[in-house]
Amino acid sequence: MISNSERNDAGTGSPAAAPVVIGEAGKRFGLSVATLRYWEERGLIQPTERRGGRRFYGPEQLHRIGLVQMWRETGLMSLDEIAVALAGESAERDWREAVQGRIDAIQEQVARLTMAKEHLEHLLSCPCDDPAAECTYLSRVVTERMRGNRITPADLHERPPHGRDRGTGRGPRGRVSAG
Repeated sequence: MISNSERNDAGTGSPAAAPVVIGEAGKRFGLSVATLRYWEERGLIQPTERRGGRRFYGPEQLHRIGLVQMWRETGLMSLDEIAVALAGESAERDWREAVQGRIDAIQEQVARLTMAKEHLEHLLSCPCDDPAAECTYLSRVVTERMRGNRITPADLHERPPHGRDRGTGRGPRGRVSAG
C-alpha cells in the first residue's frame, strides 16, 4: 500500500507541494490540457481548487492523474473501468470485478496472439516455395477450421514434416517427390 507521503512525493517531488495549474499537471505526465479536462468531465479527476478561472491539482489528484495515465497507456482498461477502480468501495460495481474482467480479456488476447505468433513462426520456417498451396501443416489447420475446430499448433501434437505433401506429391520448394 502506498503511504500518503509516497503518494504526495510521486507527482510533486515534495510532500507539502502547492497545487499546480492544469498545464503544469499535464506537462508532468506528458498529457494535454484537453485530456485532463476530458478526464474531469468523465469524473476521473477533479481540480483541488479553482482560482481566477484556472484549475489547480494537488498531490492526491496528481496521483490519480498518474493512475489514470498508467492504466490508459497500457491499453488495459477503458475509462469506464478506470472510473470503477478509482471509486473503490463506493462504486456500484465492485472494482475487483472490473479488474478481473480485464484480466480475463487480456488472457484471451494473449492466447490469440500466441496462436498468431506460432502460425507466423511456422510460415517463416516452412521450406515450401508456396506455403499457402503446398504446406501440409497449413492444410491440416484449414481442414480442422472447416470442421469448426479452432486449433492451435500445439493441438496438432507435432509439426508436420516439411517433406512431401501427400495431396500434391510435391516436396519442399515445389519439387515432385519420387515416393
